[in-house]
Amino acid sequence: MSDLLTTAEYKALAADLDLPRTAFIDGKYRAGHGAAFTTFNPATGLPLAEISGCDATDVDLAVSRAREAFDQGHWAKRAPSQRKEVLVRLCKLITRNRRELAVMESLDSGKPILDCETIDIPETIETLKWHAELIDKIYDQMAPAQEDAIAMILREPIGVVAAILPWNFPLLMMAWKIGPALAAGNSVIVKPAEQTSLTALRLAELAAEAGLPRGVLQVLPGDGPTVGAPLGLHTDVDMVSFTGSTETGRHFLRYAADSNLKKVVLECGGKNPCVVFDDAENLDAVASHVVNAAFWNMGENCSAASRLIVHHAVKEPLLERILARLRDWKTGDPLNPAHHLGALIDAEHCAKVASYLTGTALAGGTAEGPFVQPTIYEISPKDAKAIDEIFGPILSVLTVASNDEAIALANDTNYGLAASVFTANTRNAIRAARDIKAGTVTVNTYGEGSIATPFGGYKQSGFGGRDNGIHAHDQFTEIKTIWIDLTDPADGDNVG
Repeated sequence: MSDLLTTAEYKALAADLDLPRTAFIDGKYRAGHGAAFTTFNPATGLPLAEISGCDATDVDLAVSRAREAFDQGHWAKRAPSQRKEVLVRLCKLITRNRRELAVMESLDSGKPILDCETIDIPETIETLKWHAELIDKIYDQMAPAQEDAIAMILREPIGVVAAILPWNFPLLMMAWKIGPALAAGNSVIVKPAEQTSLTALRLAELAAEAGLPRGVLQVLPGDGPTVGAPLGLHTDVDMVSFTGSTETGRHFLRYAADSNLKKVVLECGGKNPCVVFDDAENLDAVASHVVNAAFWNMGENCSAASRLIVHHAVKEPLLERILARLRDWKTGDPLNPAHHLGALIDAEHCAKVASYLTGTALAGGTAEGPFVQPTIYEISPKDAKAIDEIFGPILSVLTVASNDEAIALANDTNYGLAASVFTANTRNAIRAARDIKAGTVTVNTYGEGSIATPFGGYKQSGFGGRDNGIHAHDQFTEIKTIWIDLTDPADGDNVG
């Protein structure tokens, strides 16, 4: 990744962008049949583009083209090495257009350009490249069988996949889904969040330029009722992969039940704990991880550690360091690379987050338009701030007197996506990591693992599969057993 530009240079690039404005269906841009809608710049409130929305008519067309491409084997039956070549070319095209995509993503989502340039775009490329390189390296299996039989276990692409994206990481979450889905040979229809459609549309265009056949990757902009629901209810969609709120995830379970019992994979919300034991070492490093965990991406992150559960023996010195570290996290214009926090996604979400700015804050506690200052409250476990998924830059501090109390409090939530534990004692670390009910537990660091490790949650944080790693491929495939009888027909009746 090249060096960051100045704010003025980013604004000049933004002014010259040619923004996509229509759906991408069957290999080309075309107007949808639904109502047009405006996508806004969250930081300014000004319109970016008028987008041609889709409806059930467009869903039917896209599904038909996706099914046709799948059944005719334009992509699914290509040699693994050939599919890999196309996806590698796509990675090269994203790299070539990375700055355009970074600016587009920042404008459309309010994300800091710093993150778009140094995290989102590089990780998007890494995700697609990783899955591309895995295509011809996943082997099918032979099961042990008796002497007169061969048992083969094969992965086959599931068919037509609908990928429903969130607005907080538009491009990266698209890569998390289309990377393994396309690598496995599926046709994919993407419904981006209506707030953030631009980079998904542009990525589909780049995929076609890379050589992806028509109908294999399509993007339908629109809202939940006009695009999401028809995809969820469509009887020729074989699978839905959804990332978003737990409430919306429930709708897709109902859609599956009311249609063809399609496979549904949900990656939903989180109320993630950061647990600091009394023997935690290097509190300066711990403070840095806590701040990053709570406030990165304005807290609009399903794996954000929004609950700091800290032993009373280290609470005060840790809070001093957190408050000092927080001074480096500036909030403001997303196109200013000096800012770590940008704008919340829209006025409705900003009002929701602002409703939690109650009581005496240790830091922050104020909002100016779409910009909410990183905020810290010391509260009780029964406070709504400690229970609800706020999805904003608010950290709740809860004090405990023992390790057991800390773990119990960490698990006192309907969610189970991610958690962090800080301790110098290996035994305590392993026990805590095992006892906390979450899909990812990091020790002495904050993070989600890597592209090579599965990501997903327990409880109401989701189920049905995992993003990232080889496990991501499994969720986009069917497992087939082929049993071959090797007995000689001359031996008589072999049935049994």
